[in-house]
Amino acid sequence: QVQLVESGGGLVQAGGSLRLSCAKSGRTFFRYAMGWFRQAPGKEREFVATITYSGENTYYADSRKYRFAISRDNAKNPVYLQMNSLKPEDTAVYYCAAARDFPAVVTTSVAYWGQGTQVTVSS
Repeated sequence: QVQLVESGGGLVQAGGSLRLSCAKSGRTFFRYAMGWFRQAPGKEREFVATITYSGENTYYADSRKYRFAISRDNAKNPVYLQMNSLKPEDTAVYYCAAARDFPAVVTTSVAYWGQGTQVTVSS
């Protein structure tokens, strides 16, 4: 079983930055890729970014490629999502995800979810 705990969400003005963290715990021998999805009110959960177990490869949703950056130092450390130049339309609950495949860009590919962290961008 894998547990994922996000942190770092909050309220920020448009143009600002936030860094989300996702800590993974639990006993598992599977080398999960890690990623982030988000869900705005009234919308479906959508893919944001993902990174391989080793941290060597990343993949982004095209619209976030130049403002967001996913990273991890190694498989035992948290996964981060650095978000820059935030816009009001980035407002959503951001979910950490662990997946067996890479890149996992659909929700049905996710094996484990975190509880989510709220990001609110004011105009």
